[in-house]
This record gives sequence, C-alpha cells and structure tokens, in this order.
Amino acid sequence: MSAALAATLALAACGASNEETGSGTASGGDSGEELSGTLVGAGASSQQAAMQGWTAGYSSVQPDVTVNYDPIGSGGGREQFLAGGTDFAGSDASLDEEELAQAEERCGESGIFELANYIAPIAVVYNLEGVDELNLSPEVLAGIFNQQITNWNDPAIAADNPDATLPDLPITPVNRSDESGTTENFTEYLVAAAGDAWPHEASGDWPVSGGEAAQGTSGVVSAVGAGNGSIGYADLSQAGDLGVANIGVGEEFVEPTAEAAAAVVENSETLEGRGEYDFAIELARDTTESGNYPIVLISYHVGCVEYEDQETADLVADFMSYVVSEEGQQAAAEAAGSAPISDNLREQAQGAIDAITAAG
Repeated sequence: MSAALAATLALAACGASNEETGSGTASGGDSGEELSGTLVGAGASSQQAAMQGWTAGYSSVQPDVTVNYDPIGSGGGREQFLAGGTDFAGSDASLDEEELAQAEERCGESGIFELANYIAPIAVVYNLEGVDELNLSPEVLAGIFNQQITNWNDPAIAADNPDATLPDLPITPVNRSDESGTTENFTEYLVAAAGDAWPHEASGDWPVSGGEAAQGTSGVVSAVGAGNGSIGYADLSQAGDLGVANIGVGEEFVEPTAEAAAAVVENSETLEGRGEYDFAIELARDTTESGNYPIVLISYHVGCVEYEDQETADLVADFMSYVVSEEGQQAAAEAAGSAPISDNLREQAQGAIDAITAAG
C-alpha cells in the first residue's frame, strides 16, 4: 500500500460517537455499538474524493475506527482483495467470471457482496483554448479516441458544434495507462453507443495504441491540463477547471451531472445469474431517454459475506452501513459531486450488509 496515500485517507478519530442506533442511520452500523480497529480497503481512484468524505463522516460516528483506503485503481483493488490483502475493494467494474471463482476461494461458499455505492458521470474532459462549450455525438467521440478524427476543425466535430470556432489544431487523446474500471466503463459506452465507429471490445485496458497514456484519474486530468488540444476521460469530480463535453443522447446533447447519471442507473437492470448479495448493474449505455447521461461510472464496494473473524465482519458491516446511509451518501455528494443512491438501492444494499457475518 502507498504509505502517503493511505495516510491521506486514514482518519483516526476525533469527536464524540453518535448515540443513534439502527440500520442505515447516522450511527452507521446495524448494532449501534462503539467499535475499534482498523479497516483496510484499496481500489478505484475515482472513489478517492468520496472516500475522504465517507471516512471523515464515519470518524465522528466511530472515533476509534481507522479506515485506510489506497486508491491504486480498480484492477489492483480487486486483485488485492481476492488475494486476501484487504478487507474490501473499491471497483469501477463488477467482478468477471474468473474473479467470481477466485472470490469463492477467498470468501467461501457464502460468496461476496457487490454494492453500487458510488454513482458518478465519467466526464469527457478537454483543454482547447477559445472553446468553452463542446458537443460530441457518440460516433464523433469514438472517432477521436480511435484516432480516426485527428484535428479539432474536422468536419465531423464542426457538425456537432455549428456555433463554435474550432482551431486548426491536432487532437491529443489521453487514456489511462493502468488497468482501470473507468476505462472499462468508458469503452463499454463506446461499444454500446458508437456502433462501427468503435471496433474494439470493452476492456479495462485501453485498446488503442499510439495515444498519450497517464496513470490514474489524476494522471489523466494532469496530462489533459498540460496540453492545449488534449482530450481525456475522468470522473467528473476530478475534472477541475478543464472543459467538459456534452454528449449526444437521442436528439439532444446532455451535460454530465449527478442527476443525469442517477437517471440512467434508475433505467438499468441488475445483472442476472449472480450471488444473492451481488447487485452488479447492467447499465443502459445506449439509452436515448432525455436527461439521461450514459457515460456513467458505478463504483462498487466488494467484500465477503462471511469473514474469518468477528471484528472484521463488524467493522465492514458498520462502515458499509454508514456509506449507504443518507448521511453517508450526502457526505460523498459534498466531497465528490456524486449522485446519492436511490432508496431502492439503499434498501437492497442494507439487506446484504445485514447478512455479513463471521465464520464459525
């Protein structure tokens, strides 16, 4: 674990414990008991800002619990969790079939929980002097990142932006260099919405060679910010001062907002054929519904339904109850601009959290 990053997110306590009790309340856990110990997670860098909000809020509920979260990326987080190195993982992609088999080895027959606890738009961020608003249809977006549209004054971009003055400037697409759930979500969208303009499979590893690559969400944002003419993709919460494109959905161009991201999740279905407490979602990437923003990142918390010891089971259940509570979701929204989960998702998640137990 990166000591510097872990230290940033390790919040040991200050403040008095909240006296309320009950599932999903401000007390966080389902017992209302005062707990102590250390909880270790790792994974999606997109969750970093939200995790800071969660851990800060949770420290006022359970002042003797420290939560360490290392934002090493979704792939690394899943790998560490499946190897038994962490108590939970943060992941921008649900576990695949091979990982589900590994999860049974780690967690036993009771399996895992996958809870969609963080919902946020993936913004298409750009740095283009003189262009304050940019519209991109799915096919044009795919052409840019597939390096078939290589100049900003290309007629295809101009057709989406008839009122803009586009410069005669090469496009520098920036992608993630590490295996990333953000990349997997972004390429899933391109596969579903862009048709033949995107001839690649969805993957957490960037499939197009020759562009500029950067490590982590912060690396992409930094690289785009450093070069006029650059474009990339990143969690909206970390877009900073960069331009953010509107994306073509049906007959309109939709701005990435928490509300538009939440709308597309509500119009999506849970994946079939998975475990009792595995609530992975199949997003409606090709939606044409007005006000829906389909380049959405759902970041999951992944953990065991059954842990080896009672202390870990109690800590995981208590922290996750805080995360899905209205208070916890508001803390994430304030820290990261994410969309609070719906009451339906909260109820579903709490059912899984209530099932967390210890072996023996």
